[in-house]
Amino acid sequence: MFKKEDSKGQAVPENSAGPGTVTSLPSAGFGGSRDASGGLPVSAKAAACISQGIRIKGEITGSEDLFVDGQVEGKLNLANGSLTVGPNGSVSADVFAREVVVRGRVDGKIVGRERVQLWSTGQVIGEVQTQRLAIEDGAMLRGKVETGRMPDKNSETHKAASSSPSQSFSGVTV
Repeated sequence: MFKKEDSKGQAVPENSAGPGTVTSLPSAGFGGSRDASGGLPVSAKAAACISQGIRIKGEITGSEDLFVDGQVEGKLNLANGSLTVGPNGSVSADVFAREVVVRGRVDGKIVGRERVQLWSTGQVIGEVQTQRLAIEDGAMLRGKVETGRMPDKNSETHKAASSSPSQSFSGVTV
């Protein structure tokens, strides 16, 4: 006869992590998760995925999160989304997104409105503009970097217009 107590010994505990289970990663700094087997982190929020073996040439636009583990050439514009370039990903494009995580290779200009993170396996050749930048040991970054708050173009124009009056010396304005 089947007893309820006997089945408890055979059941898998609710909190045990199987090979496909996603757990939190407190040490990642910017959030994210790793699979329970200790493998590379997975993107828990990615709405779309360009997997390894896929190659796209052209312009990609959207407002959702994107995980790229294939090849992308052209432009990538994710207005309110985040871009994660996987360890096998190769992006030769100008990238504009809310946040960018690089675990593969990016050639081009990266504009991460909030943050850009380079993992130890990440390689960036080009410009990086962001409010916050995190670079792990082993990551490669070659190019120009601008961090901090992006100046408001209206306030720059206002400051230039309200500066002290200019002086002229024999046709040269100072």
